[in-house]
Amino acid sequence: MTSAHQVIEGGIRSVFQPIVDLDTGLVVAYEALARGPRGSSLERPDLLFAVARAEGVLAELDEACRAAAFRGAIEVGLLAPLTLFVNVEPEVLDSAPLDDLLALAEGAPGHLQVVVEITERALANRPAELLRTVDRVRELGWGVALDDVGAESLSLAFMPLLRPDVVKLDLSLVQERPGPAVAQIMNAVNAYAESTGARLLAEGIEDEHHLRTARALGAQLGQGWMFGRPQPGPAEGYGTGSLELPAPASGHDPGATSPFALLPVGTVLRRSPKALLIEVSKQLEREAMRLGETAVVASTFQEARHFTPATTGRYRDLVDRVGFVCAVGEDLPDEPVPGLRGASLAPTDPVRGEWDVVVLAPHFSAALLARDLGDTGPDADRMFEYALTYSRGTVVAAAQALLSRVAPRTTASLRPQAGVAGPTGPTSPAGSPTTAQPGSAQPAALRTTPTGEALLHRALAATTSGVTIADMRRPDQPLIYVNQAFEDLSGFRAEEVLGRNCRFLQGADTDAAVLDEIRSAIRGRREWRGTLLNHRGADREPWWNEIYLAPVLDGDGRLLQYIGVQNDVTARVDAERALAQERDRTKSYLARIEQLAWTDPLTGLANRRRVEERVETALWDARAGGHSLALLFLDLDGFKAVNDDLGHAAGDELLVAVAQRLRQHVRRTDLIARLGGDEFLVALPGLDPAAGRAEVERVGDHLAAQVRQPVLLTGPTDGGTAGGQSEVQVVTSIGVSVYPGDGETFGELLHHADQAMYVTKQAHRAGAPR
Repeated sequence: MTSAHQVIEGGIRSVFQPIVDLDTGLVVAYEALARGPRGSSLERPDLLFAVARAEGVLAELDEACRAAAFRGAIEVGLLAPLTLFVNVEPEVLDSAPLDDLLALAEGAPGHLQVVVEITERALANRPAELLRTVDRVRELGWGVALDDVGAESLSLAFMPLLRPDVVKLDLSLVQERPGPAVAQIMNAVNAYAESTGARLLAEGIEDEHHLRTARALGAQLGQGWMFGRPQPGPAEGYGTGSLELPAPASGHDPGATSPFALLPVGTVLRRSPKALLIEVSKQLEREAMRLGETAVVASTFQEARHFTPATTGRYRDLVDRVGFVCAVGEDLPDEPVPGLRGASLAPTDPVRGEWDVVVLAPHFSAALLARDLGDTGPDADRMFEYALTYSRGTVVAAAQALLSRVAPRTTASLRPQAGVAGPTGPTSPAGSPTTAQPGSAQPAALRTTPTGEALLHRALAATTSGVTIADMRRPDQPLIYVNQAFEDLSGFRAEEVLGRNCRFLQGADTDAAVLDEIRSAIRGRREWRGTLLNHRGADREPWWNEIYLAPVLDGDGRLLQYIGVQNDVTARVDAERALAQERDRTKSYLARIEQLAWTDPLTGLANRRRVEERVETALWDARAGGHSLALLFLDLDGFKAVNDDLGHAAGDELLVAVAQRLRQHVRRTDLIARLGGDEFLVALPGLDPAAGRAEVERVGDHLAAQVRQPVLLTGPTDGGTAGGQSEVQVVTSIGVSVYPGDGETFGELLHHADQAMYVTKQAHRAGAPR
């Protein structure tokens, strides 16, 4: 069997995929994609790189791929004005021999323009090395492209740190249905491009629909099978143009200074004790939590002892919610809490004397930059000189200064790992689209290990639960293994899904909150159980997927893979939903019955049964609290005439109008009810016993005056034709009773008020004024 070392010795070749200016239709660049020897077992780049990792020769393979890209481009004439895009493996950033490539480029018969592609995964794992590599690339006069933007939210936060000349939009943005996440990415990348002049390149354009989507996203450049598949030489049928990149940004040297030293000349500095800086720091942390996965947080802790238990709790929350979090300080470990990137500072490092908190996101930037004034008193009283800045340039430079000090995360895939599957699928480390072959569904470890693991593979293949394995060390965390049950569940063959992120199962109606839970669990390297709406096969049939996710860690606690066990529970979810809907309907029906039992259907006021219950409760409160309570019994004089002259519909309209006026002119705590016909009751709880009767008389006069106001009713015109309007005016007779003098129960008080109302009505009939 061919080894990776044998391939490196002379079997690496490059194919080139065109990159087209979407406005002119001209080819302006080519991306170099690595291939192994034709017809060999390692022709596919994903298998080649997996074997190179296992053999410990990843750095050598990466170097050979770039050299093959340069030599191939020169041989087939991909020279200026064309640009050549090449890739650097994130795991070997600090050892990539770019100077040798420069010599090769300068020896070409024409000028070779180069753009180096990197991924946000490189910054997450090796931030200091990546920042140094970017500076080296720019010193050589080459451009920088940020690849796979949109595959993960973190790439949005890293854009200003890397200052890429080209932003490559992940093919999922072009090929999948738009949603809130796509809008967020679109806003961020277009804002970055507008402020820097960077070019947006959309990958995965295969048809006119993809092309329209790419243009809508703001892309000026396109790449995909619509313009040409990877081939040994230039694409036919296209004219040639040039790729104009933005002028190099004037950057800071992050390794030679500290965040505080980056404050512009003339910055107003303030002085503060430690207590205030703690609160400002917490506010910035809360802002980062709000920003979520698109934010970067970088902090300094002068000494490890300042990283207190309370701080540990806050930073655990940050790691759980924020895209990338790092902290540096003297004697601070490389990972102070799981997921928090750290570094120990030398006592001579200028950052050692600072208090810095930097928060950076696509549309937000802020930094607290403080310097210790050297007080020797109590820790809480120590004074600092500080500035709180929102200048994006200063915040970006401060973040770069801190990230340049972060210790690299050792990548487990650089060393052979027993029983660890290598990556497979259609996305190679060089970014090339390929097609997985039938029979490659199982990872290499399961195909080549002894009897015990072969038995394990047979068990996985036989189980009725869908089983997947995702490689967490590669960009976009692709699937590297699926069993037959998963193929049946998803409606896709293994060769259609390997190398893809499992988000292809999701849709616009997939619950975003559940997806956030999954991402949070993955960031925390935790297990997760739950149910998610997925879509099956080409026709996108929805189904409910009950998922169990478990992390796979190496001996040093580094995350290698996630195993997923999945089952179709659509029938159960449908049954549960049907039962819940039936419960809701029953609950609504019972609520309606209860409402009808306690409410007057015409006016919406409480009925007699309801007001009696509430008044009895109020009477208990009055007895306990020494309060008084009053009832006002209202009867409308002239209501029968309205019914006789204008009809019962007009009479009902008058009753509704009276009810509305009563509501508007009583206290929130007062009770109103319609007892029936044209009779209403108002209860006034919580009265002062000494002034209760005077108060109820005042309220009665006020309500009588409101009822007496004319009401415009719909009813027959003078000629008897329906559809006219009539203005009516009624008065009300009111009887009053007051607890405890007029009775101690609702029945006694109601009877007394009723009798008093009739006395008032007789007085009205006799012509006495109200």
